[in-house]
Amino acid sequence: MIKAIDLTKRYGRHTAVNKINFEIAKGEIIGFLGPNGAGKSTTMNMITGYIAPTDGRILIDGTDILEDPEETRRKIGYLPEHPPLYMDMTVNEYLHFSGRLKQIHGHQLKTDMERITELVKIGDVRKRLIRNLSKGYRQRVGLAQSLLGNPQLLILDEPTVGLDPKQIIEIRNLIKGLSEDHTIVLSSHILPEISAVCDRVLIISKGDIVASDTPANLAQNLAGMHKLHMRVRGEEETVRRALEEINTLTDISLHASGETGALNVVVEADRDIDIREDVFYALSRNRCPILQMRPMDMTLEEIFLNLTTVEGGND
Repeated sequence: MIKAIDLTKRYGRHTAVNKINFEIAKGEIIGFLGPNGAGKSTTMNMITGYIAPTDGRILIDGTDILEDPEETRRKIGYLPEHPPLYMDMTVNEYLHFSGRLKQIHGHQLKTDMERITELVKIGDVRKRLIRNLSKGYRQRVGLAQSLLGNPQLLILDEPTVGLDPKQIIEIRNLIKGLSEDHTIVLSSHILPEISAVCDRVLIISKGDIVASDTPANLAQNLAGMHKLHMRVRGEEETVRRALEEINTLTDISLHASGETGALNVVVEADRDIDIREDVFYALSRNRCPILQMRPMDMTLEEIFLNLTTVEGGND
């Protein structure tokens, strides 16, 4: 659905986006992450056609957005972080106005409005002024605007910002449902939201794509073998003494487990040090059998910080 080829954006001597390449397939929900100043917003603006790249190309469903901007923009629905709502309009008036701007007319516009208001559950406020709506309803109205014309691609920038927990869950479920008919690019600073909704994550840092994978695969690949979670049978003093024999360990944590005579143990060394064999032999010499051993899972927050710090730091 989207293909970026050597996409670059420079402002004078500053390179905001540096020859990035990525593809997004039809029906995917992609989480697009990056610290402030990383080039995330610039990239999203180039995808929508709002700004032109300095070099490189953006293909939307196989069509270069600069070669046929009108046609490609028909395929894109965009929800900015702060939807451009007109507070003195009713919901119906605003959607009708937005539809006309998208060159949707007559029966098609009426049918589209009815379908979308039902989909995003704003039918009960269609005749109310937007200024009198709650934050949650205003966000739904902005989302309804982005869906007019049934675009193949939806770009959602912070769609749940400012919402309460119940509203966040409702919007998340709505986004998941939309993926049946739309490709979705979701930008959010709420990282658990990305984990809960997205099929894949793109992380940009200092203008470069530093990761593109599922959250689970990123966690597995980055966790390495330098931090282990184990269940070990033995007395706490014996287990600790055995582990303290390993001079590469930087942290040892022992806690009671639900299993009689066993402890939950977390050990850690510096990154890139595989400690599995050293831990195994140290515990076996002290007759403390390992019942379970696995690398520690990383949260998306840890992955994000790891990649954007190691690969270039926050801007």
